[in-house]
Amino acid sequence: MNKTFNLLFFVKKSKIKANGTAPIYLRITIDCIPKKISSKRNIIPQKWDNKLQKVYGSSEEVKAINNYLKTLEHEVFDAHHQMMKDKTSTTSGSLKSKLVGTEQRPRMLVPIFQDHNDKVEALVGNEYASGTLERYKTSLKHTVAFLKWKYAVSDIEIKNIDHCFSTEYEFYLRSVRKCANNTAVKYIKNFKKIIRICLSNGWLDKDPFVNYKSKIREVEREFLSTEEINDIYSKKFVNQRLALVRDIFVFACFTGLAN
Repeated sequence: MNKTFNLLFFVKKSKIKANGTAPIYLRITIDCIPKKISSKRNIIPQKWDNKLQKVYGSSEEVKAINNYLKTLEHEVFDAHHQMMKDKTSTTSGSLKSKLVGTEQRPRMLVPIFQDHNDKVEALVGNEYASGTLERYKTSLKHTVAFLKWKYAVSDIEIKNIDHCFSTEYEFYLRSVRKCANNTAVKYIKNFKKIIRICLSNGWLDKDPFVNYKSKIREVEREFLSTEEINDIYSKKFVNQRLALVRDIFVFACFTGLAN
């Protein structure tokens, strides 16, 4: 995803001190969202060149401040480059946290999804059927494939999952995976359970599916006639495997056993 990225040093005149100096701040702006960081350096406001982004003068003190600001600028660029290289969420807030050392370990979607599936697997035969587990496993596979298809990443921070993510995920299921309406809705339903877990734990502030609308469509199933079942029953197969499949299917038809 393309992001705008800008840096700007400025003197915060509203915090001028008794000695006439004011602090120099660095404003980091990514996608029009700014965050400020104190440079921990103070100057007389009139000595600041906003165009050249440096302090006027040639004294050793001025040179030291300008060199420090240039070093800080390089640190910001390096941190931003590393975050982009690691394909982690790069916002002005996350970059500031990284620079000032207050960054928290990001909560990623795939481990949360996998933890849920592990718990379902542990309860198979008790609270869940094996088929339910398989559906959640398939949902996770589709989710990982979607992340690579849409964002070219193997995982994503849950705080970056928004309404756009949910609609694009549904589009992916219908277009790329060729899922029918009901199948796509069921996979979305499985994914929404993971989102509910995140909301319940306070890891997400807003439900990305709050305006999502999609529903199961009633499907009319056609039934085989007696003649069609007899045709299958009478069909001769050389392949023993196919003959066994025929026998099992016909048995299910005659006894009402679910396939």
